[in-house]
Amino acid sequence: MTETPKPDAANDDGPIRDTLFEAPPEAEQERMVEAILFASAEPVTVAELNARMPHGADGAVAVQALRKRYEGRGVQVVRIDEAWAIRTAPDLGFLMQKETVETRKLSRAAIETLAIIAYHQPVTRAEIEEIRGVSVSRGTIDQLLELEWIRFGRRKMTPGRPVTFVVTPEFLDHFGLESARDLPGLKELRAAGLLDNRPPPGTPSEDEDGDDGAQSELFVPPPLEPEEDETDEE
Repeated sequence: MTETPKPDAANDDGPIRDTLFEAPPEAEQERMVEAILFASAEPVTVAELNARMPHGADGAVAVQALRKRYEGRGVQVVRIDEAWAIRTAPDLGFLMQKETVETRKLSRAAIETLAIIAYHQPVTRAEIEEIRGVSVSRGTIDQLLELEWIRFGRRKMTPGRPVTFVVTPEFLDHFGLESARDLPGLKELRAAGLLDNRPPPGTPSEDEDGDDGAQSELFVPPPLEPEEDETDEE
């Protein structure tokens, strides 16, 4: 009569098959996420974290634990759009100024176009020209696309189905923003000295508050729930 081996006997020959798929301890998962973010030059999504980590690991939980552990440190775990990255703490950014190299400057037209896209996205080229009051050259759009600060968005449901433009995660990462809703308002930009309080050439006079129509239109934050364009299709 053949004896059936006891369950414990399987352990004598090595670990049972199921143990190969057990999730690592939470502390080990946190270390894995730390290593991935530290070595990656680009922000990493939770899906990408889960794809690199062992079966059963939860990148979403691990990255939140890592983010909490890095609070108050010289570097922080920050969310950029739908991805995560390790970045220098904002208050220590001045330490990196000597290492920053400015390769080229954006033209005024490119800056204005970028501002309109950031504050009004998704926005079409015609809408950009309407806000600026002048036409937008192909070179300006190409420059922003080449920098990967803007990309093509969805087409609007209007005659001609014009393409729209939106800012990219690279834009948010460069300016230390979690989302486009973190962009400063008109008053914050003026307080930082980034906007001219004088009216643009051709305007009759300056308002008491120093506001002018052109700059106001550039930096009006988008509504919380943008209206859909489907109703304009008729």
